[in-house]
Amino acid sequence: MRKKIQAALISVFSKDGLEQVIRLLHGQDVTLYSTGGTRKFIEEKGIPCTDVEAITDYPSLLGGRVKTLHPKVFGGVLARRDNEADREEMETYGIPALDLVIVDLYPFEETVKAGKSDPEIIEKIDIGGVSLIRAAAKNHQDVAVIASPRQYPMLQEVLSRQEGCTTLDQRRDWAAAAFVHCAQYDVAIASYFSKFLFPDYFQCSAGPAQALRYGENPHQKGVFYGDLEGLFEKIQGKEISYNNLVDLDAACQLMAEFETPTFAVIKHTNVCGIASRKLLREAWSAALDGDRESAFGGVLICNSVLDKATASAINEIFFEMLIAPAFDPDALQILQARKNRILLRQLKPLKPSRNFKGLLEGVLVQQPDEGNYLEWNEVARPATESEKTDLEFANIVVKHLKSNAIALVKNSQLIGKGCGQTSRIDALRQALEKSGQSNFDLVGASMASDAFFPFDDCVRLAHLSGITAIIQPGGSKRDQDSINYCKQHDLSLVITGMRHFRH
Repeated sequence: MRKKIQAALISVFSKDGLEQVIRLLHGQDVTLYSTGGTRKFIEEKGIPCTDVEAITDYPSLLGGRVKTLHPKVFGGVLARRDNEADREEMETYGIPALDLVIVDLYPFEETVKAGKSDPEIIEKIDIGGVSLIRAAAKNHQDVAVIASPRQYPMLQEVLSRQEGCTTLDQRRDWAAAAFVHCAQYDVAIASYFSKFLFPDYFQCSAGPAQALRYGENPHQKGVFYGDLEGLFEKIQGKEISYNNLVDLDAACQLMAEFETPTFAVIKHTNVCGIASRKLLREAWSAALDGDRESAFGGVLICNSVLDKATASAINEIFFEMLIAPAFDPDALQILQARKNRILLRQLKPLKPSRNFKGLLEGVLVQQPDEGNYLEWNEVARPATESEKTDLEFANIVVKHLKSNAIALVKNSQLIGKGCGQTSRIDALRQALEKSGQSNFDLVGASMASDAFFPFDDCVRLAHLSGITAIIQPGGSKRDQDSINYCKQHDLSLVITGMRHFRH
């Protein structure tokens, strides 16, 4: 059912894009009502506007905290046009019918992000705006509601095409968008006030929505909710896909662990190769050597300015995406030769306060797996300085591999890994096989396990392969079996007390 807009209430914080809307409404003989700054803006454009105070007989009160909170305003929004009693009360109390409500909300989240003081943030909690939006959305049978400047182009298109009328379907769609907008706003406020990492109800405010070509597979639809532009500057490349985003998250979480120049290759969220060196070019070469076969089509990430020498070396292989904190101009010139490559400049480290996983029609929430080890307990031969460096490196890498996981490291370079296996010994066998494919010398290498060894079979196989130092969380009833073997064969064994499962 079409409704002709005859009167509109407009009260907005941001005036961006508003002029075109009010000129269109004025041209369609719509009576405009407004408050304060918005009324002044409209009148400065030479368009007549009635002050809400003329309806309520009350001025703006309490420093602007109370403007539209009045029965004559809300009555005009909530009145049911087909209800005779409502119409009689409107006539008795002089309540004008309002057919369109255009209201945006105070920029609460932006004020928080700007680091303003608590009193300044509190003042940006909108009361009247949220109430008007909800009232108009509730009464969408008769009233149209626009709750965001992003909707202005759509409103203009509808009013121009339909000569100032709206349909019930359109009003209902706008009402749905309005309730979502208010819910997002309320969650942001609740999150600011909440002192609890895990509140009684799951609350998450993330957006705006970014449509993806598809989800994990072509037959699945997918959307990303979040602020990619706040984390990355996209320099070039094709549209970022669902799987790109998953790998991007894994890559950034991994690289946040390192301070020395480090390069890593990610494939399906697992680390293919990673190395730390004094020069980034050398780190890239060592990371690639870790698993050249798997690096094809991977996601590349580093934590230092990407220079020309490194770019020239990278340019020799096919990759999906490259992330760096900065690019030298001559490096970009090389890398941009292939336009589909996604090149991202990371603006800040990725350090989420919580991790989410959807399952069983609900959401799992946990703290991130932060840290390397709780304790450094050398229960067999003491580790040498070089072994200690490699053990620490390996233990970081293994926590970013899917469980069950094993990481083999030598000279701060991943030389073999096993991940996603159903038994720990199989993860080690896979790591050894990978290492053998690249012809690495395992003598003097270090090994990390994401969880304890249920038997001594892993330390035995590691020893037979030339590995001399091992790190694991411990906690098995049979820890002593592995400890005894390491003591008997002059192996270093470090127990950390910190498991790193990753599923």
